[in-house]
Order: sequence, then C-alpha cells, then structure tokens
Amino acid sequence: MDSETVSENVVRTGNHQTFYLSAGPVNGPLVIFVHGWPELSISWRHQLPCLAGLGFRAIAPDMRGYGRSTVHPRHQDYALESIVADMIGLQDALDVEKAVWVGHDWGAPVVWSIASHHPERCHGVANISVPYYTLERGLDAILGLINRDVYPEGEFPVGQWEYQRFYEENFDAAIAPFDADPTNAIKALFRSGDPGGKNKPSRTAYVRNDGGWFRGATEPPEVDRDSNVLSEGDLSAYAAALGRNGFFGPSSYYMNHESNLAYAQRAVNDGVLELPTLFIAAEYDFTCECIDSRLAEPMREHCRNLTERAVQSGHWVAQEKPAEVNAALVNWLATSLPDTWPK
Repeated sequence: MDSETVSENVVRTGNHQTFYLSAGPVNGPLVIFVHGWPELSISWRHQLPCLAGLGFRAIAPDMRGYGRSTVHPRHQDYALESIVADMIGLQDALDVEKAVWVGHDWGAPVVWSIASHHPERCHGVANISVPYYTLERGLDAILGLINRDVYPEGEFPVGQWEYQRFYEENFDAAIAPFDADPTNAIKALFRSGDPGGKNKPSRTAYVRNDGGWFRGATEPPEVDRDSNVLSEGDLSAYAAALGRNGFFGPSSYYMNHESNLAYAQRAVNDGVLELPTLFIAAEYDFTCECIDSRLAEPMREHCRNLTERAVQSGHWVAQEKPAEVNAALVNWLATSLPDTWPK
C-alpha cells in the first residue's frame, strides 16, 4: 500500500475515536470498508488503491476495539448497535449522505445492519464470507442452517460455531493463547484456503471440546508466515496492534448475541433489503461455508437485488485473492450501481 496515496485520519464521535485510512479524491463517491476479527484497516490494503485509482474515495476504519480506535472496557460495548453508531458517526464526520459499504467477517454483520437499519445512508452494500440474516441475528439464528452431514449433532451440537459458544462459556480461556503471543496467533490464523478441507469439520468446530483454540494449548503453535496472505510488514502491523490492545475488544464481538438479535428485530422493512447487494463466498472457508450448506438461504429470501460471486479462497478473501475480490466489486459497482460511478 503506497503511503503517498493513503492517508491516516482520526474522527471523534461522542466517547469514541475512529482511526481510518483514506485513499482517492475527497469528492469521489464514498466506499467504506469494514474489517472483521482479528483484523485492521490494513486488511483492505489491496482494495483501497484499486478503488481510489478509479476515482472513488475509499475509506477503511480500525473498528471499535482495534488498532488506533478506542478500546472500550465492557463486553456490551461491542454490540452491533454501538458499532453501527460508530460507522454512521464516521459517515456524518465525512459529510456524505450515502456510501457504498463493504464488509468481511464481523464487518459483514455490521454492514448488513447498516443496510437494514439505515438504508437511506447506503447506495448499496457488499459483503464477504458472512451472508445476510445470519450472524447479525445472534448465534441461535444460524444453528438450523448447519450442515449435519459434516457436523453430526451428537459430536458438534453447535456445528462449526462451537468456538463462538466457547467464548460465551469461557471467555478468558478463549482469548488467553492469542494474548500470549499475538505474532504466532496471526501466523496460525491467517492461512490460505485448502481445498482438502471440503466436507470435513472446520477447526473452529473443535475449540469447545478441546477447551480452547489450538487444541487447548496455552500458546499458539509456531508456524511459518503464509506469504500468500501476509507480508512480513503486514504481520508486524497486525501483531503490534493486537499486542498493544489485546484480544478483549475484538473477541467481545462474540458476546452480544441476544442484544444483537433484539437490535435486528427492529430493522426497517421487516429486514428486507431492497437496495443492491453483493455477496462474495469463499469456496474454502469452511467455517462460513456457503457453497454446500444452507447458510446463504435466508439472505436470498431477504435481499431483493442480490448478486452472488464465489472465489476460490480461504476465509481471508480480500487478502488472499485481492484481484478476484476487486474484479467482483468493481463489476458490481459498474453494473448494479452505475449512478455511483465516478464522473
């Protein structure tokens, strides 16, 4: 990412500070990229210059609890309603009425929630890995969509989402290995997709039975950095930020399922999205598995103007397969949102 073309910025809204990266002309159509767990604004380092080069104003914040944004002290501070308020506050500070929003991982429920509660602030929304009408409605909402051929109920009651239940049951144990060595944690987590994992349980399904991540170990394993996902500089940036702030904030996103459901139930238009939406599935993301399971079905029922694409990638799609993500995003912008294209 060229530091000459990407600027660092901060805005304050109420008791919250949002740090964000910005690229492209200030008067260009606004696209806001929302990262997930445990990432940063730099997770969109391949997308910002691409969109900026086309004349868009591309923005990527550090989300609440991450990087140079405010780290709040309580689990409930990380409920979707508060995070959406951060993002609308950022948009207000940029003095732009409507934006295109793009999310990944936990950023996707944030962006889906913006679309379902504040459609007037969106030209359209695009999300990666996590489809609409699933995780933003709480963990119980997605249990009926589990592929029981892969996750027998007796062995994996919560399917690939066992790790999320473990956060609720033993939060301190869940985050301890990450805090013990953020560098090795990032190297272990940020891996390319492996087609060999198809029709096998995701590693997230074992977290609860193992008594923690990494087979219950107190520290992450030592593995080589996957250069297909991260450069040495990227790894250093992630590790420095997570080492400084810790994993409490990022992992607290998993601790608000009930309040998130209550928030989702107040969505406008009964949660039906009329605006243009894009969903990018990762074929080798076996936690957010949307190719063979029913996980994407509720999205198809509740999005009236939906475009779907699939990329041969693991979970970290925008970092592992940036060209494919950029192509899907730009094509959708050009065909589904032609009026937002830079003049």
